Amino acid sequence: MNYETRVDLAGGADLLAGDTDAEAGQLRRRRLIIIALIVLALIAAGSMFYFGKGEESPFPPADGDQVPTVSVVAPGRTAVEGTISATGTLAARREMPVGVVGEGGRVVSVQVEPGDWVGAGQILAVIDRSVQSEQAASSAANIDVAKADAELAQANLDRALKLVDRGFISQADVDRLTATRDAAVARVKVAQAQYRELLQRNARLNIVAPAAGLVLERNVEPGQVVGSGSGNLFSIAKGGQMELLANLNEDDLAAVSVGAAATVRPVGSDRSFVGHIWQISPVIDPQDRQGVARIALSYDKAIRPGGFASVDIDRGAIVAPRLPESAIMSDEKGSYVYVVDKDNRVARRDVKVGIVTSEGIAITSGLKGDERIVMRAGGFLNVGDQVNPVLGSEDGQATES
Repeated sequence: MNYETRVDLAGGADLLAGDTDAEAGQLRRRRLIIIALIVLALIAAGSMFYFGKGEESPFPPADGDQVPTVSVVAPGRTAVEGTISATGTLAARREMPVGVVGEGGRVVSVQVEPGDWVGAGQILAVIDRSVQSEQAASSAANIDVAKADAELAQANLDRALKLVDRGFISQADVDRLTATRDAAVARVKVAQAQYRELLQRNARLNIVAPAAGLVLERNVEPGQVVGSGSGNLFSIAKGGQMELLANLNEDDLAAVSVGAAATVRPVGSDRSFVGHIWQISPVIDPQDRQGVARIALSYDKAIRPGGFASVDIDRGAIVAPRLPESAIMSDEKGSYVYVVDKDNRVARRDVKVGIVTSEGIAITSGLKGDERIVMRAGGFLNVGDQVNPVLGSEDGQATES
């Protein structure tokens, strides 16, 4: 009897301890809930204080009698000057490859090095002509032989003409001697032509510069045997003129014109060079959808063909409205802005963007400039929403409307 009583009392104590733990857990949960509600109330109060000061609110208030405040700007029309930035490769504007013109032979000496300036017709490399010189001498001797034969034929003809009247020589003999004389004279002319041909061939043995310019490459050494299949032995930039092959996308290529000024900055140099576009590519590369604008540059030792450079191209000025980037949105239909009408309701206006500058983006079509354009928070608005517009400047500061 006493044992059972003690057991019952112990079990009751355990139940009382379990109830106490449960009540403590519920108390902690209630405290956490109260703290969370207080934090939410503070956040809500702060939001009401912030948005109640007239600042732009991206969300409409819960009260249906109020409307959100948005900053708007009337951009007007200004002259917008823009530049197009691009990169490209430096090259010689007119690169002239120079190779073997004649029959070739063994190179005796090379007269120039890369970086040298040469004149038109200047010898770049000398080819051995010992055999060709002997051939020219032989041809010159053939001229003397032909002349001697011609003189002999003329003398025979002269003597025959003196004997015709005496009847010692027939007219047929005279005709034969005349033909012999004419053939001998013709052989003299043939020998002379062959000699001149050999002289011209020998003159073409040497490698000469076709025009004045800057030597870019030298691909031949003394002792080398060269011929018509030897390829380019020298490369010359005609007049030392250089250029930048600037890669532009389709839109930028259509915006520039021949004669536009450009500032080129070669990689590895702290200098910049002024040039101008002298040719625009008539085709677009189907792989990368880019074309080439060729920018003419004067010679400078800092401009090295094959090097990389950046360029800023002047694309001219246009008169158009200019908006900050935050005011322009886009979707599958293209770029657009939100316009606030006379009833303070939001309307969509499709636009076309143009020159991008540090001060904003030019709008080439879609706006007159006197509209009230939503500057920010356009993504939180819908067409037809009523707003409270506050006139602001392009830097985002609100002003009195």
